[in-house]
Amino acid sequence: MKTSKEMLLETVSKEIQQDAVSAPSTLQTQGRSSLDHWSPAILLERAAYLRKMAQYGDGAASETLKDYSQHSAMLLVRNRDGEAEVHEGFADVFYVLEGRATLQTGGTVQGARIVAPGETRGDAIEGGRRQELRAGDIAHVPAGEPHRMLVPGDRTVACFVLKIQDEPKTNKEL
Repeated sequence: MKTSKEMLLETVSKEIQQDAVSAPSTLQTQGRSSLDHWSPAILLERAAYLRKMAQYGDGAASETLKDYSQHSAMLLVRNRDGEAEVHEGFADVFYVLEGRATLQTGGTVQGARIVAPGETRGDAIEGGRRQELRAGDIAHVPAGEPHRMLVPGDRTVACFVLKIQDEPKTNKEL
C-alpha cells in the first residue's frame, strides 16, 4: 500500500509529464529549422510542480527539458542543501529563475564516492569559495570542478541548467 507521500509524488509526476506533452517547446520555422523556447512563465509554472516534488522528496527535483547532441537543458528546484558533485565530462551553467542559494565551488569533496562513470558525489566540500546566487544570476561551473548548491532554512531556488559536454582543464591550462 502506498503512503500519502508516495501518492502525492506520483500525482505531481504525472502532472509534470502531462504538461510536458501539452506545452510543446519546439516552434517550427517554415519547416526547415526548429527553435526551442521556454518562457520564464512556462519554466516557473513547471518549477511549481517540481517544488512540490522536492518538498515531499529528498529536497530536490529536476526535469530534463531537452537533450541535444552536445548539451542538455534542465529545470532544477532545490529546497535543501545538495550533495557535493563533480562531473568529469560536462560543465554546468546555472541561470537562477527565482529564489536564492549559495554555490560552493572548488575545494575537496568530503566522503567522495563514484556514482557513475565520470560522476562523483560527496557529503560536503572542504575549502573552495562561496558565491551567493539570486534571481537573474548566471554561474558557470567547469567540468571537473567540485560544486554544491546550499539552500538556507526554508528557502527554495529554481534554476534553468545547461549541462554542456566539456573536458576538465589540465594543470597546464589553468
